[in-house]
Amino acid sequence: MKVALVGATGLVGTRMLQVLEERHFPVDELIPVASEKSIGRKVSFGGREWTVVSADDAIAAKPQLALFSAGGETSHQLAPRFAEVGCRVVDNSSFWRMDPTKKLVVPEINGDVLTADDFIIANPNCSTIQMVLALAPVHKALGIKRIVVSTYQSVTGTGYKAISQMNTERAIAEKERPEGDLLAPATALGHWGEYPAAYPYPIDQNILPHIDSFLENGYTKEEMKMVNETRKILRDESIAVTATTVRVPVQGGHSESINVETCKPFTLEQIRSLMASMPGVVVQDDPAQNVYPMPIYAWGKDEVFVGRIRRDFSIETGFNFWCVSDNLRKGAATNAVQIAQLMLEKGLL
Repeated sequence: MKVALVGATGLVGTRMLQVLEERHFPVDELIPVASEKSIGRKVSFGGREWTVVSADDAIAAKPQLALFSAGGETSHQLAPRFAEVGCRVVDNSSFWRMDPTKKLVVPEINGDVLTADDFIIANPNCSTIQMVLALAPVHKALGIKRIVVSTYQSVTGTGYKAISQMNTERAIAEKERPEGDLLAPATALGHWGEYPAAYPYPIDQNILPHIDSFLENGYTKEEMKMVNETRKILRDESIAVTATTVRVPVQGGHSESINVETCKPFTLEQIRSLMASMPGVVVQDDPAQNVYPMPIYAWGKDEVFVGRIRRDFSIETGFNFWCVSDNLRKGAATNAVQIAQLMLEKGLL
C-alpha cells in the first residue's frame, strides 16, 4: 500500500500522519509531498524517516491513496492527476466539496455514498463536520427545519502562522506589561507589522468576526460552507441554515453555539439520547455539576462533545446546544483517514 500525503509538513498533514499511525492504517510506503522549498526534508512515520518529494515524483510512484491538505488551488491542479493514475484522493480543501460529481463524506453519516467510481472524495469543513455529526440522528428522527449556528474557532484552523502570531502577541504584551499591573491590556496593536501575521488584526485578547474572505451577500466563505455542506451531507436541501463564524484566541479546538428547530416535537431526553447514539459523539451535559464541553479538554481527541442542551422557549420545537471538537482531528485529519479506512473496508483500495 503506497500512500501519498500532499501537504505533509503542514499542521493538518502532521496530524494525518499521527492518525494514520494511531489507527494502524496499512501503509507500506509513505510518499510525503510538500512545496518545492520542503523537498528533501524528512518526516517521521512508522518508526522511520521518509523524504519529502515533488508532486510529479509522487504521481509517478502510482500510489493507491493520496491524502490532500495543501489548499484549494493545489487540489484543483493535482487531485485529477493523481486520480488519472488510479489513485483515490481524499481532499481536505474546499475546492471539490460542492462539485455535484464529487462525494462529501462524514463516514458515520453518509459513508454509503462511496462507490468504485469515486476517485476524488471531499473532506468537509471542520466546523461543518462537528455540527452535522451531532445533528444527523436528530434530523433522521425528527426532521430539521432550521439551524442557526455561531462558531468560536481556534487559531489552529489557520495553521502554524496563526499560532505563531498569537504566541508572539502574548510574548510582546507580557514583556511590556507594567510590573505588577495584572489588569494592563495585553495587546500588540502598537507592534502591528513587526512580525508575520495570519490575520488583519491582533488575535490575542481579541475576537475576529471574519473567517475566510467576504462574499457579495455579506457572509464569509466559511459561513456559506456551513450552509451548503450541511445540506449536502444530510441530503436535504430544504434545511434552512444560517451561520456566523468567528475566530477566537484559543488553541484547543472549535466551539459552536447551535440553535435548532425540528419538524416534530421532542423531549430533551430524546435529544440527548439521539446525540449519544451517534458514534463519535459524547454528551457532557450536567450543568448542576459544571459539566459541559470545553475546547481545552477536546484537544487531541477525536470525539465531538455536546452539552448545554436546553429547550428554546421562543419557538414550539426548538432547542439549543453547545458543541466542541478538535478541528485538526475529527474536523480534518481523523475524518480523512476514516474515509480511507471505509474505502479499504469496501474493497476500493
